[in-house]
Amino acid sequence: MIQLISQSIKNKTGNNINIDFRYVESSEKLPVLIFCHGFKGFKDWGGFPYMFEKFAEAGFFVVSFNFSHNGVGESGEDLKNFTRLDLFAKNTFSKELDDLGSVIDFLEINAEKYNYNFSEIILAGHSRGGGIAILKTAEDSRISKLIALASVSDFDRYTEQRKSEWKKRGFVEVMNTRTKQLMRMDYSLIEDLEKNSERLNIPKALEKIDIPVLVIHGREDLAVDFSDAEIICNTGDKSKRKLILVQNTGHTFGIVHPFEGSNPVFENIISECINFLKKL
Repeated sequence: MIQLISQSIKNKTGNNINIDFRYVESSEKLPVLIFCHGFKGFKDWGGFPYMFEKFAEAGFFVVSFNFSHNGVGESGEDLKNFTRLDLFAKNTFSKELDDLGSVIDFLEINAEKYNYNFSEIILAGHSRGGGIAILKTAEDSRISKLIALASVSDFDRYTEQRKSEWKKRGFVEVMNTRTKQLMRMDYSLIEDLEKNSERLNIPKALEKIDIPVLVIHGREDLAVDFSDAEIICNTGDKSKRKLILVQNTGHTFGIVHPFEGSNPVFENIISECINFLKKL
C-alpha cells in the first residue's frame, strides 16, 4: 500500500514549499525520485499523482513539490488553484532552482527519519521543470540520474521585441487557457535571466552532466518543440543520453487536468521511466 505524507517546508528565504512523499513500506532503503513541475503547473496537476504512485509501486521514494512562487494556494483545494497570482508574478528561474536545492537539503537533513537512500537521488522534470532539473544536476554532485519530460533546452525563449515591451511596461500577462485567468509576470524574470546568465544556461549545464539522462518528448508538442529534446541529447556526453520521441502526442502526453484517466502513450512513458530508473 502506498504511503502518502504531505507537509510544508521553508525555503532559504522563508517561503513555503508544499511537498509530498509517496512510497511503499520496504525493508530496504529506497532510491529517491524528485519531480519538478513546469510553468503554470503544480504537483497535483492532471496525471502527475497517478504517475507518482506508479513510481512508488516500482520501489522509489517519490518526492513532489510546488515551487514557492508557482501561484497555487497553500492548503486544501487551493493547492490545485491559482489563488496566489501575486507570488506567480514575482517568480524567477533562480527562485525555482533554489527551491529545488531547499528540497534536496531537507531530504539530506532528514534522511534518518524516512526510509530512503539519500546517496541515490534522481531528478525528473516536465517542461520548464525539466530545465530546472538539468541545471540542478549540473551544479549538484548528489544527483545520480536525470529524466527530462517535454523539457525546454533554453530559458531565454523571448524575442528582443517582447523583452523590450516587457521592460517598458514592467510586466506581461499570459492567459491560462484552462482557468481563463490573466497571469502577470514581472520583468524581474528577465532581470534574473540576465543577471544569472551563467547559472541559468542550460546548454552549458548539459556540457557538465556525465550521469545517465533519459529524454522523452512528443513529436506533436506545440508548447516546446521536440527539437529541444534533440538539443538536450546532443549537448554534452551523448553516450549516457537516451532519447525517446513519441509519435502522435503533445506536451502533456494526452493527459489533462482534472485527470480523466491514463492512456497507452502515458502508460508507455511511465514504463520507459521505470525501466531507465531500474537499469544499473
